[in-house]
Amino acid sequence: MQRNELCWCGSGKKYKKCHADYDERISEMKFDFFKGQVRPPRKVINNAQDIAGIRAAGIINDGALDLMDEMVKPGITTAELDQAVYDYIIGHGAIPGDLNYEGFPNSCCTSINDIVCHGIPSKKVKLQEGDIINVDVTTVLNGYYADASRMYMVGKVSPAAERLVRVTKECMEAGVAAARAWHFVGDIGAACAKVAHENGYGVVTDLGGHGVGKGYHIDPFVSHNAKPETGMLLVPGMTLTVEPMINEGTFKVFTDKTGDGWTVRTKDHKLSAQWENTILITETGIEVLAH
Repeated sequence: MQRNELCWCGSGKKYKKCHADYDERISEMKFDFFKGQVRPPRKVINNAQDIAGIRAAGIINDGALDLMDEMVKPGITTAELDQAVYDYIIGHGAIPGDLNYEGFPNSCCTSINDIVCHGIPSKKVKLQEGDIINVDVTTVLNGYYADASRMYMVGKVSPAAERLVRVTKECMEAGVAAARAWHFVGDIGAACAKVAHENGYGVVTDLGGHGVGKGYHIDPFVSHNAKPETGMLLVPGMTLTVEPMINEGTFKVFTDKTGDGWTVRTKDHKLSAQWENTILITETGIEVLAH
């Protein structure tokens, strides 16, 4: 495009003042086909207005999870947690991203013990002393999405459960630290898996992180067990989730088709944990937009 035309990113700036240098750098890069290295499509690159929108959604999302910090305790039902998430997000002028997404019936996911993800809140399920639970919340504000989850230990848990929760957070933090502009998505997974495997844990590969922001689940797919320097190039303006699912035993999982059709469990029914952040890739590092 011509340098004095408005930039393709929708910023309203002239191309020469916006993404001209970026496009030049991309055009000069050589991608390794055998490593699956790919250029990021323009549609996954956010302008300043987009980033502000995702950041605002993230603030509400964080508030809903802060509320879970106060509420998670023995005896509470997962339905009560779900209702609180719904009320908080709606009360702040936003929409729960999970609600009715591809038929999902609730406003958050509540995944307990051997449930890896997509646990459905229920009035029949009360948290018990010793449980570990992941609460996963997505907020949509003015069309922008932010997605994060946290682990909670219910009362006093076993040393093994505490260790899994702690190491899983370390896996996520290692993945976030590896996310850098002009490096590759595979670097994130390599960093997550290194921490997990050093601690003797399995890394779920059937599910992973994803681009998020102008849509819920968009490119790129973020594997948490990958080879470095593989996959999509990370560039400034991309927003994505880092959300390793780490299992106490095997990495293998299954979806409970005889139940609700959503709940994913560990194949060996050992414990699983997950932490999730939405991050923005910048020229100088990352910014956490939802945690």
